[in-house]
Order: sequence, then structure tokens, then C-alpha cells
Amino acid sequence: MQATPAQRDQLAKKLQAGSFLRGLAPEILAQMVRSAVWREYPPGAVIFLEGDAAPALYYVDAGWVKVVKMSPEGREQVLQFFGPGEIFGGMGVFVDRPAPATAIALEQAGLWLLQRDAVRRMLVANPAMALQVIEFMADRLTELVTLVADLSLHTVTERLARVLLEEADDDVVYRRRWATQAEMAARLGAAPDVLNRALRTLVEEELIELGRQQIRILDRPGLAAKAAPNR
Repeated sequence: MQATPAQRDQLAKKLQAGSFLRGLAPEILAQMVRSAVWREYPPGAVIFLEGDAAPALYYVDAGWVKVVKMSPEGREQVLQFFGPGEIFGGMGVFVDRPAPATAIALEQAGLWLLQRDAVRRMLVANPAMALQVIEFMADRLTELVTLVADLSLHTVTERLARVLLEEADDDVVYRRRWATQAEMAARLGAAPDVLNRALRTLVEEELIELGRQQIRILDRPGLAAKAAPNR
């Protein structure tokens, strides 16, 4: 489906509002938006596979996407989730290397592909933007380092408690339709049965209440103690 001029105007406003491209000269931003490609993906669609060429940055306009590493047996480790207003897939834009992971749509998703040549022209024309790019990549690296530390240094119960605390809105974690226990297990680097045991432990200790559409935190200090038992 071809993007309309109105959609491109909206994209320009959204990119200007985001931290990654804030302050970009209007004429350079206009060039990037003109070359952007609109794509739609149904739930479960592969956006790119590990090892593919990655010629673009992906801006999430609607829906949610997960980036995963897969074992030869098909087991997933979720690296990151990306929702509306977020950008992912930057590795292949800045260095000529294949995608290090696989991106999959979790629900109906609309993405803008910001072409590599346009992004590189932006950096040449605006060297100061390189600092924002470095910040962007540093944030991604920090997230991955945190994930590695969590997987190696903390139990599934500790990791689960921390995620619930981080994602709770007024002590309630609302579960999206795709946020199944299998999806949560892949995010936490656990087998589904191990995650189920961790959830049961938190429920039995009356730290959380588990519902079909949400998880309610009943005892925030107690859950925080589970998330960081040595502090």
C-alpha cells in the first residue's frame, strides 16, 4: 500500500518529536521522509531474519514488534520489544553487517522503513546528529548488557518480579493479547513450566494476583524484595 502525503507529513512530525532525530534540519528530514517506505505486517509475520541484509531503520507507527534470537531447536530468547514511536534495526544502517537477530510482528503492525542511504546522508549533512545516534546505540547496548546480566546473575523469579515492577501502571500490569505466558517465558529466558512455577510462587506468597487480562501487584515492597534479594 502506497503511503499518502498526509501520512508522510505525520511521519515527519513524529520523527521530529522523537529523541533520535530531534533537531534535524527540515530539508534533510523531508528527504528522509520522501524516501521512507510504508509496510504493513500481520501478526506473526517475519520482518527480517537473522543474517538478512538490513538496509533500513524501522520506525514503529502502529502495533508491536519483538526482536529475538532463535536456537536451532526453535527456542526463542526475546531481546527487545518495540511499540509505537520507537525505532529498531539500526545495526545494518551504520555498519555493513547482516541483521544479528530476527524481528517478528506481535500484532498487526505498520512500520516505516527509513532507508540507509537517507540516514547516512543525514549524518554527513548534520555531523552533530552523530552524538544522538551514539546515544541511541548506547541505550540499545545498555539494554542488552542488562539482559545478559539478568540471565546470568538472577533467578527467573527475580527477573519476573523486576519486570512486573517496571511495567506496572498503578500496580497493575495490563496484558496485551499477544502477551501469553509462552511469550513472557521467552522474554525472561525461561522454559514455560519454570515461569509458571515462578508465577505460582508469587501468587502463593500473596505478592501478586493473576488474571486473564492483567496482573495486579498486591505487595510492592515484598515484590521489590524478591526482585533484589541481596540489597
